[in-house]
Amino acid sequence: MQNLNFNTILKSNYHRPLRFNSVLWLFAFVILLFIFSKGQLPIRVDFAYTLTFLTALAIPVLINFYVLIPNYLKQEKYLIYSVTFIINLVVFATLSSWLLQPILDILFPSYFFISYLSHKNIYLVFIIFLVATSLLKLTEDWFYFNKNQNQLLKIKNQHIETQLSTLRAQLNPHFLFNSLNVIYALALEKKDGITEAIVQLSDILRYVIYDSDTKRVSLKDEITLLKNYISFQNHRIELPVSTQLNIDIEDENFKIYPMLLLPLLENSYKHGIIAGEINSPIKIALSQKGHQFRFTIENTNLDTSNQLEDKHSGVGLENLKNNLNLVYPNKHQFQTKLQNEVFKVLLTISNEK
Repeated sequence: MQNLNFNTILKSNYHRPLRFNSVLWLFAFVILLFIFSKGQLPIRVDFAYTLTFLTALAIPVLINFYVLIPNYLKQEKYLIYSVTFIINLVVFATLSSWLLQPILDILFPSYFFISYLSHKNIYLVFIIFLVATSLLKLTEDWFYFNKNQNQLLKIKNQHIETQLSTLRAQLNPHFLFNSLNVIYALALEKKDGITEAIVQLSDILRYVIYDSDTKRVSLKDEITLLKNYISFQNHRIELPVSTQLNIDIEDENFKIYPMLLLPLLENSYKHGIIAGEINSPIKIALSQKGHQFRFTIENTNLDTSNQLEDKHSGVGLENLKNNLNLVYPNKHQFQTKLQNEVFKVLLTISNEK
């Protein structure tokens, strides 16, 4: 499955500066027009003065929006931002107090403009407006960021669920194929336990295909699956020494991701036992205390040297590693060790509560 480009998603078209600025400046125009007309029905000269004053006011506001805030405030350069914010405010407020009246006379020579605002009030309006618009811009950016984060999280979760579903789809046919080979071998040898083996296989597949189709299952259910699988394999191979299964758990309802353990057991039977040959039994130790879960399994090294690299025989283990990375990122350890012709796997999980 092709990886999603989350940076592209983050830069997608949720942020609409044109809409934000259109609403902001329309709202500002209405407020200033109301102030300059002193609550009366505005006349043309009021519209002309308000539009010119708003244009002068917009310049420092836009500089603050798209230069100062992204380059200083959002980069946590608070001192530089404060200084440049004050400079931006003072410079344009001063220019407006000096040049606004001459500019109005040039642009609208047929109108006679009286002083709508004193020099002191011009500074006051600039201060109020720049502070208020800064807060609005930061609020709008926060909503934009929060919406993108939620969208990003949703897409990541969908991506993970899709990957897990793909891995399960690979695992179930893989397990079914191996199990049918067992039934086939029993049928060829005309063993008496074939009927019982088919019933056991039916129970195993019911769990694998249906009962495990959930985010978490109880440890009790996974242990039952292991026991059924061991019994199922006993119909195929008669071993001088039985598989050893040691269980030490505090809470049988401890939740884990389904089908984590079966690939390890299946791998041990496939590579540790050949035509009934066995140097030592398959040894399984399963323990759980508090939030910690530990699973170890070891088998004689009859055919394990390339099992992780072999694209056919290593399907179960590769799926397991992929599942662990998706479901338990930074909360698991998966180790393999080959020593004295014994292949050992160690899996530990810190379960989230």
